[in-house]
Amino acid sequence: MANLEILVSELPTLIQSLKLTIGDSNQIMEQIILINNAQEQLRNIQKLIAQELKFDHINNSAIATLPRIATVASLFIPSVGLVNPAIAEKFGNSKTKISLTDLQSKIDAWIEWGYFLQAIAADIVSDVQLVNQLNSDINHLSLCANFQVIAESLKINLYLENSHLLEHQIQNISNSQNELLQLQQKLNYIFNTIKNSRSLLNILLGVSAFCGKSGFVLEWLDDDHELIISSDGKFQELTDILNDCDFFQEQIVALIIQGDTLREQAEQALKKIEQESSKEAIISQHVETVPSSTQKIVRSALLVASSLLILGFGSWKIQEESPQLQQVSLSLTQEGSAIAKFKSAQKLGMEAASLVQNPPHPLQVWQQAQNKWRQAINLLDSIPNETSVFDQAKNKLAYYQINYKFISQRVLIEKKALANLESAKKLAIEANLFGQNSSHSLLIRQQAQDKWQQAINLLEAIPENTSVSIQAKETLTIYKTNYAAISQISR
Repeated sequence: MANLEILVSELPTLIQSLKLTIGDSNQIMEQIILINNAQEQLRNIQKLIAQELKFDHINNSAIATLPRIATVASLFIPSVGLVNPAIAEKFGNSKTKISLTDLQSKIDAWIEWGYFLQAIAADIVSDVQLVNQLNSDINHLSLCANFQVIAESLKINLYLENSHLLEHQIQNISNSQNELLQLQQKLNYIFNTIKNSRSLLNILLGVSAFCGKSGFVLEWLDDDHELIISSDGKFQELTDILNDCDFFQEQIVALIIQGDTLREQAEQALKKIEQESSKEAIISQHVETVPSSTQKIVRSALLVASSLLILGFGSWKIQEESPQLQQVSLSLTQEGSAIAKFKSAQKLGMEAASLVQNPPHPLQVWQQAQNKWRQAINLLDSIPNETSVFDQAKNKLAYYQINYKFISQRVLIEKKALANLESAKKLAIEANLFGQNSSHSLLIRQQAQDKWQQAINLLEAIPENTSVSIQAKETLTIYKTNYAAISQISR
């Protein structure tokens, strides 16, 4: 028994070696050897347990096997001191004692996990293309780190009085927005790969693209057979990564909107500087070329005479060239209209972006922003391709459509949150009516209990970042109290 207790005391360290760090093929081969060694030691413990169970006096007895969770966790996450709940089951939860038969069962699970890791490792090593892709991902920033770098690049103070610096900043903003669009495409790839792939190897490629340089480790399969990984000391299920993808998609759109606002401000400031410089140049030129008073009188007389001659001679010419002049006039009108539409669209875009700064906002605010983006898109979409602002309008249209899509999603989320809150309140009123008299039949009390539960479910489904989330939390506390009270009566 003493030998068994010594071996069991080494279990925490042994179990922690049953994981697979996804990296280059050489490292994976080394890890297969470590996993084999761990499995061999686990089999030795199994043999000793089988011997002990032969003796009736220790059959089904409990022995101190696993250290307390804090001891195990200090080896795994020293800064926290507790095993992450996602992999607590791997270490036996919080038990300090465990029967030998239960320990046997756990060791069987650990050995089986080792076989699973070996199979995955063998599949990776045998797929050259997969290994190359994993090695490529490890050379790039993680998606989270990449997003933070771009976000920091947009935290700028515009140099509103320096045209050269403004031009440089406008270019940087455009570059950052292009990077955000690329990151958005990468997010779509990761999300679709993890969610829709049936092959675990393909799923691992999606995770690899998400983690980048941070790398990741296959840690455990939980009770629901959900794969748990760790990266940068953070434990996640695959569904957690999908949720992170959704979060970053929202943040990327918000940053694109922020970039639009910054670029609009910079372009307006640059235009103002150029206009002021132009005025100064005209004034300077006028001062240098003003003639004497006599010259002015002579020049004025010549101008009047020339005008009269032109008017007299030009009537025939205008009649002759009328179709051409009409075409020029039409082009000028179209150009002027296009420029006016472009400016109006920019103004609407800035107003829409400003409206949704620092959420959460009520539904009406999101709808106002949605309407402004729609108007701006319609204006840009109506600009003819023969005009000088068509290319600018086309580029801006792509950004505005992304912004409109994001705002439309927020409108739907806010509507759903409001609907959930209203439905929950109605259910609460009905539940109160059913449960007012404790003498009601068990069936009526059960109906009241069900309505409280439905109301609670609706409130819990309201997202954190909506305008009614605080009200929902406060109401949820009251509803849970009422549900507990009616449940007590119904027993």
